[in-house]
Amino acid sequence: MGHNHSHNNSSENLATAFFLNIAFTIIEFIGGFFTNSLAIMSDALHDLGDSLSLGLAWYFEKKSSKKPTEKYTYGFKRLSLLGAIINSIVLIVGSIFIIIEAIPRIMNPQNSDAIGMMWLALLGIFVNGAAVLKLKKGTTINEKVVYLHLLEDVLGWVAVFIASIIMQFWNFPVLDPILSLLISFYILFNVYKNIKESLTILLQGSPENISIEAIKNKILKNALVKDVHDLHLWTMDGDYTVFTIHIVLKNNSNLKELAPIKQFLKKELHDQYHLEHITIEFEYLTEECEYLNCN
Repeated sequence: MGHNHSHNNSSENLATAFFLNIAFTIIEFIGGFFTNSLAIMSDALHDLGDSLSLGLAWYFEKKSSKKPTEKYTYGFKRLSLLGAIINSIVLIVGSIFIIIEAIPRIMNPQNSDAIGMMWLALLGIFVNGAAVLKLKKGTTINEKVVYLHLLEDVLGWVAVFIASIIMQFWNFPVLDPILSLLISFYILFNVYKNIKESLTILLQGSPENISIEAIKNKILKNALVKDVHDLHLWTMDGDYTVFTIHIVLKNNSNLKELAPIKQFLKKELHDQYHLEHITIEFEYLTEECEYLNCN
């Protein structure tokens, strides 16, 4: 129930961010054209990519809460991850385009309307700041990626605001393309980190914030447990974590005795490590695990 509620909140947060972003993107393109600012146009292009990605992220987030089927037995949670990857690719393409446009302007700077840039920057800080606050507590990789992008937008607009103030007092038009380059490189740096995290999840890597060794030691503290093996931990979307394990018992027990042990361990693992999907298989000392490399 808690996870479904989380997905509903994620969908609502992404929807709010999408409508804020698309409305402001239109304003940006118009403002960037009239102020002749490449920094603003670069951010407008960036925001257009973000808007498209946000729309996809919102769509995927809604679809990811669908119930499992016979074909997709784990459900559709990985669609949220797909949205994050597409979002990152769009940002990479947009940033490279802006870098290509900015380099000639550094060689031949053009004057920009500094006052117009200042007012657009203030509006950008307000609109993107509202979207950042909406997504600040997001837990899925999709929300985290979008949150970072919007936070970058806020920082970018703060930089544009400062640059516009400087250009009102000093004739320094080259500052505009330099600023667009800095924003683009900063975006690419953060996209690299997002792509890396997304690929780790896609390849079923263990979440960095959960220690497998700590989980193993916690289970071994149980008086009835002799050993553990075939331990697997991965996340579906950066939020929903799956855990499977084989537990070797010290003494042979019947099903009635095993049930409370299983319930206790599941509750402990869920409460302390936020593991959502836990599968425990019990084995006796005389059994030999058939799985390859289970140790």
